[in-house]
Amino acid sequence: MPITERRLSTTVLVIGTGGAGLRAAIELAEAGVDVLAVGKRPKEDTHTSLAAGGINAALATMDPEDSWQQHAADTLKESYLLADPRTVEIVTQGAARGIDDLERYGMAFAREEDGRISQRFFGAHTFRRTAFAGDYTGLEIQRTLIRRASQLRIPVLDSVYITRLLVHDGAVFGAYGFDLTNGARHLVHADAVILAAGGHTRIWRRTSSRRDENTGDSFRLAAEAGARLRDPELVQFHPSGILEPENAAGTLVSEAARGEGGVLRNILGERYMSRYDPQRMELSTRDRVALASYTEIKEGRATPNGGVWLDVSHLPRQTIMNRLPRVYQTLLDLQMLDITRDPIEVAPTAHYSMGGVWVRPEDHSTDVHGLYAIGEASSGLHGANRLGGNSLIELLVYGRITGQAAAAYSESLTAQPRSTAAVAQARAEVDELLSADGPENVRALQRAIRNTMTEHAGVVRDEQGLRAGLTELDTIEKRMENVGVHPDIAGFQDLAHAFDLKSAALAARATLEAALERRETRGCHNRSDFPDMDPALRVNLVWSLTTGITRETIPPAAGEIASLMTDVTTEGKLME
Repeated sequence: MPITERRLSTTVLVIGTGGAGLRAAIELAEAGVDVLAVGKRPKEDTHTSLAAGGINAALATMDPEDSWQQHAADTLKESYLLADPRTVEIVTQGAARGIDDLERYGMAFAREEDGRISQRFFGAHTFRRTAFAGDYTGLEIQRTLIRRASQLRIPVLDSVYITRLLVHDGAVFGAYGFDLTNGARHLVHADAVILAAGGHTRIWRRTSSRRDENTGDSFRLAAEAGARLRDPELVQFHPSGILEPENAAGTLVSEAARGEGGVLRNILGERYMSRYDPQRMELSTRDRVALASYTEIKEGRATPNGGVWLDVSHLPRQTIMNRLPRVYQTLLDLQMLDITRDPIEVAPTAHYSMGGVWVRPEDHSTDVHGLYAIGEASSGLHGANRLGGNSLIELLVYGRITGQAAAAYSESLTAQPRSTAAVAQARAEVDELLSADGPENVRALQRAIRNTMTEHAGVVRDEQGLRAGLTELDTIEKRMENVGVHPDIAGFQDLAHAFDLKSAALAARATLEAALERRETRGCHNRSDFPDMDPALRVNLVWSLTTGITRETIPPAAGEIASLMTDVTTEGKLME
């Protein structure tokens, strides 16, 4: 009996059921707009639930002198002037509202004895502005949003993998996909589509993303629909990913561990951050701490497994149990390591896509009419270095704004043309892969891409390595023409892996080409052959399937915010 195709229709389709997607869906449902959310993994287990340390807003509960303007200044400064100033203003101004929304939905933040929301320092913030719930902040936010979505009876389809956006004459009219369990096809017609399907950090070998998430789905879906990508080379390597066991390599030890007083040491016992940022030490920016650790490892001062020590064992046991419960539990589960007694072996891990789909700051609309992108799928807020805690607040601010924008776009339509050719193309793409019976293994090719990206586009890059990476990618893409796809009784994961591979290859190409073009060192992007910042490259590199890379100028920051920014410097960087 042939696999059936389910046809659905909604006003707004949300792809991705993490914090960004759910917040947008909630905004639409609260306004009475028909919305459908689809995700490839269970909504209780999306990437947002891994976010540990906290969420930023200038609430001034701990430091009365804090302001949204100072939050904006810190964000722009640490973006190495590559963030879009208007995006930064919108997020920092809307942050307190985002926290209010979570409170309205019933989220329990950590509080001081007098009832104020507690806020702690995160690296490179001028004031304490990171609100939290233990070190399970992302999980609590996700649970809160799921609860609200449930109250609003928002339909959420778990285990649906979207393979292609449906576009006619430059406007989106829905999406196509399949059920991961039984392979049933889904054809969804929608006036507008909000893409909230994450970033591309899984294309590196050591990553804080789990298997089968953040493989570049958003990048491929958007690019093939006619949208562009901005700064795909700007990838944040978090300083502290664990090294063992192999199947969990890269799993994050929250920045909260350093925020609470954790120290970094090399195999000689040296607290090496004094060499790289003596003022801020372990509370320096993520890019500097990651580069410092990378340098210590490269120069031969690594721990037995090729990392460095992160030590919180000098902290009071009660502090660890109250403030870092997730770190404590994770290390106990994975390594039988008691962090109240012993240090943790860590190394830099691919953590966050700071670039992403090109969007307008006002509403996160793309080049494709009716298509929006939010969360880690999008770009504009983080530039060349994301401040810890900024990603979670971005989800809430733009989830709300984009939900409203998608509703308004739908209302403005007098009619929506559809294309039978676009639907036929989407069907044929799935059919073709299902009938593929070549000798190449999809998983092995995914690993080949991860090896290439780790070797040639990691924490430190150079021209020779990036060109070698592109040559290797050419070979991998040639091999991809001969894959075999074999769904079995357990489900259609093998088909999903084949689409993941397509996404990973596109994301890798965009990243390598943009990294080659950015011949400077700025923030997370370290070029050993170009160790200085180049003022001429204070631009966004915008990549598309049709035009390759173009340069886009960045507007100046508002005067009141610019005056609160201190000089951006590369001091303490590239010390090898």
